[in-house]
This record gives sequence, structure tokens and C-alpha cells, in this order.
Amino acid sequence: MKLLREMLIVVFIYFLGEFISKSFIHSVPGNIIGMLILLVLLCTKVVKVESIDCVAQFFLDHLAFFFVPAGVGLMTSVGLLEGNVLKLLFICIASTFVVIGVTGLVVQALIRRKEKKLLGDEVNE
Repeated sequence: MKLLREMLIVVFIYFLGEFISKSFIHSVPGNIIGMLILLVLLCTKVVKVESIDCVAQFFLDHLAFFFVPAGVGLMTSVGLLEGNVLKLLFICIASTFVVIGVTGLVVQALIRRKEKKLLGDEVNE
């Protein structure tokens, strides 16, 4: 029953995002709007993480399965990709390095922040 309730929350937010997309903001996909709505609801604690944790874990456990339709869609468009293979390869490699670099910088910043906080706590004691 808990899983059904959690799924209803996520599906409701998804359909709300789709409704907003179709009604007002045609340039942004509904699933993106739905994720933003969910983010705002989680940050403001209107929706608690505990109220969607099981369904979120289910989606994470089966994440690879959700990429199958996108892969099949690419296979049907292989003719469009043939002339741009080198460009796509460059973009994939470059974006990988950018993601690795940004992740490293964020982790370093968080470590520094945590160290400052620990040093501040030691001084106060």
C-alpha cells in the first residue's frame, strides 16, 4: 500500500508538470517541470523524502531499463547520425571531462567547507 501511495504522489506531480507544459509553457517538457515541482516540494518539506523513498529506490534500481526506449529511438535514426559521428564523439568526450572536472571542484569545495566547520567547532569548545 505504501508503494502505491508513493507512486501516486510521483505520478500526480508528473501529470501536473505535463498539464503546466501543455497549458502554459510549451517550450519546456512536462517531465522537466514535474521534476522541478518535486524538487521545490522536497526542499520546502511539503513532500517529505520518506513519503517517496521506496518508489525512488525502485526507479534507481531499474534506471538502466528506462534508457532502452531512448536507445531504440537512436537505432531508428542511425541515418541522421552517420555524418556526425566525430562531432558526437567529441561532444561525449568533452562533456565527460567537464562533468569530472566540475564534480571534482564541487567535492573539493564541500571538503573545505566541512573542514572550516570542524575547525570552527573545535575553537568554540
